[in-house]
Amino acid sequence: MAASNTTAKSWARILCKLEVPLLIVVPLTLALCVYFNVAQAALLSLVVVIAALVVCAAGFETSRPALRQIMPIVVLAALAIAGRLLFAAIPDVQPVTAICIIAGIVFGRRSGFMVGALAALVSNMFLGQGPWTPWQMYAWGLAGYLGGVLYQYGAFKRSWTIYVWGFVLSFLYGFILDSFYVVGYVNPLTWQGALAAYGAGAAFNIGHAISTSLFLALIYAPWKRKLERIRRKYGEY
Repeated sequence: MAASNTTAKSWARILCKLEVPLLIVVPLTLALCVYFNVAQAALLSLVVVIAALVVCAAGFETSRPALRQIMPIVVLAALAIAGRLLFAAIPDVQPVTAICIIAGIVFGRRSGFMVGALAALVSNMFLGQGPWTPWQMYAWGLAGYLGGVLYQYGAFKRSWTIYVWGFVLSFLYGFILDSFYVVGYVNPLTWQGALAAYGAGAAFNIGHAISTSLFLALIYAPWKRKLERIRRKYGEY
């Protein structure tokens, strides 16, 4: 039993050290594929994204969270899924990014990542799966992860900063998804074609950014208070 616990802790430390490098490698791979005009850029970048998702999920698993710690994450993911489906008729107007940020702030970076990844995976079972799904899992997972990291280092002490961060982060989400489209579907890949693709997504990204800030303004304070009570009751995450 002692040997098993030691092995689990060793794996947890390794996976923890791999999290940040793999999250950074994803956009770096995209940039390098574009720069060197890699023929299989879409496939290569997809493999890297999946590797990042696997490592982050495995890192969460090796931390051996108790059921009482998993349940709030599942509930938040379910709320994000329901919110996305409810607002599906309005392109990119959805509460998912806001909920991911709150999850990361209250329960930590790994929990925030899992909420975002689960929300994208499950909601796409209703809205349509495709090669974009791992990218959405990565982008929303990153939203939760960064929310947790920044809060840990003292960000968001003033309420307005969280609304600004939600606005900015929505554009980061849009940039990641637009970059996946550029690498995978703009052929031949030219600067003109890439700029046209990014321009076509600008209106959707603006709508996403505004809606995320509005959702945060509505739910951040009351949700944070209630979720922090749950965290204090059932232990740290």
